[in-house]
Order: sequence, then structure tokens, then C-alpha cells
Amino acid sequence: VRGICPLKQIVHQKEDNTLIFEARFESGNLQKVVKVNEFEYQLTLRADLYTSRHMQWYYFQVSNTQAGMPYRFTIVNFTKRNSLYKRGLRPLLYSEADAKKYSIGWQRTGNEIKYYKNNAGQGERQYFSLTWTFQFPHDQDTCYFAHCYPYTYSNLQEYLVAISKDPVKSKFCKIHILCHSLAGNIVYVLTITNPPKSTGGTERKAVILTARVHPGETNSSWIMKGFLDYILGDSSKAQLLRDNFVFKVVPMLNPDGVIVGNHRCSLAGQDLNRKYRSKVKKYYPSIWYTRNMIKRVMEECEVFLYCDIHGHNMKKNVFMYGCERKQQVKTAYRNPRVFPLFLSKSCPDKFSFPDCRFRVRKSKEGTGRVVMWKMGINNSYTLEAS
Repeated sequence: VRGICPLKQIVHQKEDNTLIFEARFESGNLQKVVKVNEFEYQLTLRADLYTSRHMQWYYFQVSNTQAGMPYRFTIVNFTKRNSLYKRGLRPLLYSEADAKKYSIGWQRTGNEIKYYKNNAGQGERQYFSLTWTFQFPHDQDTCYFAHCYPYTYSNLQEYLVAISKDPVKSKFCKIHILCHSLAGNIVYVLTITNPPKSTGGTERKAVILTARVHPGETNSSWIMKGFLDYILGDSSKAQLLRDNFVFKVVPMLNPDGVIVGNHRCSLAGQDLNRKYRSKVKKYYPSIWYTRNMIKRVMEECEVFLYCDIHGHNMKKNVFMYGCERKQQVKTAYRNPRVFPLFLSKSCPDKFSFPDCRFRVRKSKEGTGRVVMWKMGINNSYTLEAS
């Protein structure tokens, strides 16, 4: 990834122990750094492109490190009042030396972690700081910090290339171009189902899964990868699912936002998960084509389940948002609570039913979950993970 754009070589004096920061790489986000004193730095994040908001995702490189020294970093322009950093979340650190010597990847780091309102706000805008102390593991190392485990557009492409080259998986997983994004990046759609064993087979129901509409919610890509690893595997359950369902999967709805290191928006400066009612193909192509693809699928067969995968910055656990009417007839098949309840029973250590919500708020009318539900998909969900 770092080979994509040439990084400026900063010539340092031998005695200069100032850290060198860099974020001009895929999914990177850091705007400014001020050195407060020898081991303390104040960091400012870049807002989502073409907006003045959504400072949450960070991912940057640090070099010229000194091992064992008490560094303090403070990010000063978060905009969310609340955060899991108040409840035990720690920043992520990746050391190139640790990776090379000990095969250690990303690890949680930081002590004296505090998330608090600061005095930087003007007018109605309030800003919040995240501060932490830590020590670098090696001298003259190159390290990275991130809000959540990075998963780039390049990571997805490598994964899809591996599937297409696999002689077994490529038989039941077809990769197509759904559309191109505003910046011309390919939005992929996968069709996963076993070839029919006989011509007179029963009609298979469809399951539709999408992820990464919000670029900073990288955990949604890791969940999607986990699902794909499973459904493309050779276990008897995966075979059974592929025999009985057609899976339509859009693994990355907002590749532009992912590439430039946005937290929430597309290159149109818009939250795509509020645009499912929009008729404007030009500015929101991935949303327009996804909705149209689902309409076509619904004309051919019943859609059993729709689920859009997200990450949550303020709540713990894995849980779902569903849709139900106030006076809904509660037959088991039409009750939106049944599927999440099954999920909590089959993996109680991973999925929290008490955190699930089923009210349809006015502010969520343009989300994938609500629009698909109104199109006639009863089991229409947002899956959230902390």
C-alpha cells in the first residue's frame, strides 16, 4: 500500500528525535500534528472530504521512534459526545519490527486513556479529545495507529482475486461488477449458490448482504470476510446453505470513502445510508444499483433476508436493528424479532438480543434496512458490532 504514492523523504539531523508522521496512503487519515514537548504530540484529524464533520476514523504512520520512552498523543477534534474510549476501548498499534521479528500484527495499546470535551469548539460546534500514553516497542521502527483494524479496498480486491483463482470456490461464487463509483472504482457484487443438482429443483430463496457503506466502520468488512470465509468453505452447513439459498453480496458499498480515509461519507460528501430512497443515480451509484439489483431479485424469487453490516462507536456487543409496525400481526414467520432471537440462542457469547431495537424512527427512513422493508422484505436488518 505504501508504494502507491511516493512519500517525501524528510532529512533529519542525527540528534533530532522528533517523530515523523505520515498519512498519505490508502485509508489514511491525519491532518496536522503539533509537537508540544519532547514526547508529547497534539493531533488533528481530517474531516470527511467535502464536509466539515465526521472526525472519528484515524490511521497514520509514525517513524523515527525511540523505544521505552513515555509518549503521549492527544487527538483534539473528535465530534462525538460519547465514545467506547470511555468504556475500555484502546487505540490500535502496528509495529513493522514486531511483525517482521515475531509475526505480531495489530495490538491494542495505551494507558491513561481519557475521552473528554475540550475548549476548541466555536459557536455551537463542540470538540472532544482522546488522549493516551504508550511506549514504542523498538528504536527506529515504523509504526501505525488506527481507530479500528484497517481493511482497505486493496485488501478486498486481493481477497476477490484469490476467490476467482480458486478452482473450487469459483464454481459457486461468481464475481461481477455492480457499477463504478464516482471516482471510477469498481463496486463488486458476488452471487453465491451451488449449481442445481437437477433441472426440477425447488426455487431457492435469496439472502442479500451488504457492508462498508460507512468507511470508518472497518469491523463491518471483517465480519463480511468472516461470512464469506464460512459460506465459501466446504463444511456440511455451508454446502446446505448454498444448496438452499442464493446469496447476493455487496462487500464494499463505498470504496471511494474507504480509499480516502473518510469516516462516514462518500465523495459527494453524503451519508450513503440515508440515500436509498434517492432517484439520483449520478451521485450515489452504488446505492442506486444495489436497490435496483434487489428489485430484480425480488421479481425472480422471494428474498428471505436482507442485512447491512455496520460498526458501532458507542455501544458494546453485536446486535441488530429491525423493522416492525406498531400494530403488526405477530405470526412467527412475519415477526422481525425471530431471526435475531435465533442468532442470540445459537451464539450467546457473541450476539446480544437485549441490545436489538425494532422501532422505525423518522430519521432512519432513508436507510437500506427501512427501504428494503418497505419494498416487502420482512427480515430486513442492520447488523451492528462494537
